[in-house]
Amino acid sequence: MKAAALAVWFTLLLIMTCPPDLGPAEPVAASPVHPAATPAEPVVLPGGEAARPLGIAIPTIRVTSSLMPLGLNPDGSAEVPPIERPEQAGWFRLGPGAGEVGPFVVTGHVDSHTEAGVFYRLRDLRPGDRVYVERQDRIRVTYVVDRVTVVPKDRFPTDAVYGDVPRPEIRLITCGGAFDRTRGSYTDNVVVYGHLLQVAYP
Repeated sequence: MKAAALAVWFTLLLIMTCPPDLGPAEPVAASPVHPAATPAEPVVLPGGEAARPLGIAIPTIRVTSSLMPLGLNPDGSAEVPPIERPEQAGWFRLGPGAGEVGPFVVTGHVDSHTEAGVFYRLRDLRPGDRVYVERQDRIRVTYVVDRVTVVPKDRFPTDAVYGDVPRPEIRLITCGGAFDRTRGSYTDNVVVYGHLLQVAYP
């Protein structure tokens, strides 16, 4: 999908999820929507390149971003988007793609030295909030937030974030807590957990 088309989708998504006092949205043709199956029978979506995520939108905290692929650093730690691009979110390409069984992991900065980052308000999410992801094959995946946690970085829950699960889930990660000026980093991580709610086909 071209960047312009992705931007249009994000704009429409934000318009359609604005509070009622901003006026009703114009009627639009709905894509076929399929609720997620029970955890025992997870939705099976095409994987591989088709599952590559192009962008993410979280209307309740005004987030829209394309998704850059991230892997591992030479020391084995997970890559994060460049600090020079605090507005950019990224997905862990060595794990499941959007809508696939397992944890789909998305990372973004809380801020930089000069401005707020894409996940500046991540800790404001609440259970029931929606997260929308657009895939390479134009399937739109909707996740629902289950819980929001703040954990010390030295006790990061690696297994809970990256470990196997029997259904499609999502993890959203950024920094949190106090800023340690000696180390030049935040003391905690904000980790959001959610699961697949529905998929919409083009």
